[in-house]
Amino acid sequence: MMSPETAGRITNYYYGLPSERKPLLPQSWDNKVYRVARKIKKVGQDDPRRIVHGLKVGLAITLASFLLFYTKPFDLVDQQNGIWAIMTIALIFEFSVGATLGKGLNRMVATSSAAALGVGIHKIAIRSSGTNKAGRATVIGFFVFTMGAICTFMRFVPALKPYDYGLMIFILTFSMVSVSGYEPENWLKDVQDRIVTIIIGSVIAIVVCICICPVWNGEDLQNLIAKNIEKLGNFLEGFKDEYFHKGEYFPKSEDGQPLDNKPFLKGYKSVLTSKSSEETMANLARWEWQYRFGFKHHWKQYVKVGALTRECAYKIEALNSYFNFEFQAYEFRSKIQEQCKQICSETGKALKELASAVKTMTKPTSVNIHIEKSKVASRKLKLLLDIILLEDYNLREIIPPAAVALILIDVVPCIEKIANAVHELAYLAHFKTPDSILSP
Repeated sequence: MMSPETAGRITNYYYGLPSERKPLLPQSWDNKVYRVARKIKKVGQDDPRRIVHGLKVGLAITLASFLLFYTKPFDLVDQQNGIWAIMTIALIFEFSVGATLGKGLNRMVATSSAAALGVGIHKIAIRSSGTNKAGRATVIGFFVFTMGAICTFMRFVPALKPYDYGLMIFILTFSMVSVSGYEPENWLKDVQDRIVTIIIGSVIAIVVCICICPVWNGEDLQNLIAKNIEKLGNFLEGFKDEYFHKGEYFPKSEDGQPLDNKPFLKGYKSVLTSKSSEETMANLARWEWQYRFGFKHHWKQYVKVGALTRECAYKIEALNSYFNFEFQAYEFRSKIQEQCKQICSETGKALKELASAVKTMTKPTSVNIHIEKSKVASRKLKLLLDIILLEDYNLREIIPPAAVALILIDVVPCIEKIANAVHELAYLAHFKTPDSILSP
């Protein structure tokens, strides 16, 4: 990869006589261009599907342009109204299939129904007022105000949130059709052309989105939930090895950095902020159909599993805060480390199996065994703490390891809730058993 200085020498062209050569752009501009180019490259490398999405949008717009402007079946459509197909593709073509399907169906239904209602209101206004323009404007204004107010209020209803885009398009289309100032013949022809071109644009966007490298919200949600659960398992297994070390002082890594800077001990932090992503994916996945899930898949149960995972992640956040306590009584910690290590080990294994079950849609088999072992270790740890705390210890030194032990005791029922939610998901979504997958 080129350095900023190398990029500057390559991209900085010169002008003027050889004796008076000056850079076309300042050196600082070259460095800025180089940094922007690196950021753009990183965006594509983080998720190559973004590059494919851009190509898909370009292809859909090209198909719509060719279909409307260069094919005979659509010669009757006014070219000025043909631009609505391109606008529709630009507005509804989203990154995922669920988002594109939702917006496309909302736009087609809202446009058709609003246009039909607008034409009806326009006819009522003409028949009731005749040639009286003031009376016609009053009737149309009344209906525009009423429908605009009702549809806008309906956008606040939680149950209608998936149809928010459709309600907005309904208001826009109804208002445009109702107050349109065209002559009756041209006006009806324009309305018809716009409906046709909007439907064409929506269909092209949906077909291209589904047929070429589709991005399914359902799969992304499933992978996100599984990944978050696995991150908690990685932390607990890593915490067991890193925290319960030999020595009285908290250790540092070879480069002098605290141990909580290790990647597998920081992965859980992204779980804390995943709520909005999970809920958005679940709402959009309802519009999708896919061979792995089918219609009416239990996406709400995924959101429930995600919420319980975050609840456990908050406890792990508290656990992580005790990494950098410098004075931690070695003797006290050595007495409780066996049970603490067992809790970390068994809960970590349970979480990793749950993550695999969610990702592969198979029923977990040995999770309950790991949870039972962690519950036994938790009960032993409680009894041990009751006995040890009666002994004479320096309170300042034993508080951190004692707090770690208490948090680990609280983590066990949290993970049991996650396991119960995954078992419920496996029942509702008809997860396969491992035996049925292995058998021919």
